[in-house]
Amino acid sequence: MENPYIEGQVILIDKPLDWTSFNAVQKVKYALQKKYSLKKIKVGHAGTLDPLATGLLIICTGKKTKTIESIQEQEKEYTGVITLGATTPSFDLETEIDEHFPTDHITKEMIEDAAKKFIGEMDQMPPDFSAKKIDGKRAYDIARKGEKPALKTKRISIYAFDVDTSEFPKIRFRIECSKGTYIRSIAYDLGKALQSGGHLTQLRRTKIGEYNVNDAIVVEEFFDSLETI
Repeated sequence: MENPYIEGQVILIDKPLDWTSFNAVQKVKYALQKKYSLKKIKVGHAGTLDPLATGLLIICTGKKTKTIESIQEQEKEYTGVITLGATTPSFDLETEIDEHFPTDHITKEMIEDAAKKFIGEMDQMPPDFSAKKIDGKRAYDIARKGEKPALKTKRISIYAFDVDTSEFPKIRFRIECSKGTYIRSIAYDLGKALQSGGHLTQLRRTKIGEYNVNDAIVVEEFFDSLETI
């Protein structure tokens, strides 16, 4: 009987806070090697999630790793919180607040109007603290040395940007976007558009194409499922 994981499986994981996508892949890989006494098995993920983000991480095994690129190309949906009135160098909570801005002038209508203007195609600048490679070096490694990475804009698409202002200056949001979109950059750019500052304080990936986080399991549940095989 063929090993189903070598034949290929798509595993939907609900990534917890503070885990890297690499952590999740390695844990799944180790569990499979241990369960089936394997020296090698292909395991990869279809789209990185930052350590400070939770939600849908698609892990492919065996022959299904060939589908990773096609999964990555699909639309993404995110929910989370943007906090107005302050910025951080990383555009999220990875780094400390570096500047405060007024928010008294901002109205609900201003926020809703600003969000609408993000919908469509745009050239987005990735955060300095991103995994983009510049001459073989990660941008975040350059930024952590206090240097400015030479990043270039990338063409992205925003299909939906819904905002809830009931907890102002925290803005709850839902965004549908193309591959390669940095939600942290949207947080920063939204603050700028409102003549204030903004940074991402919560992020959860809820969908990738037809895949939904509601159908995902936590890694521990995956380990438990192997015990029953």
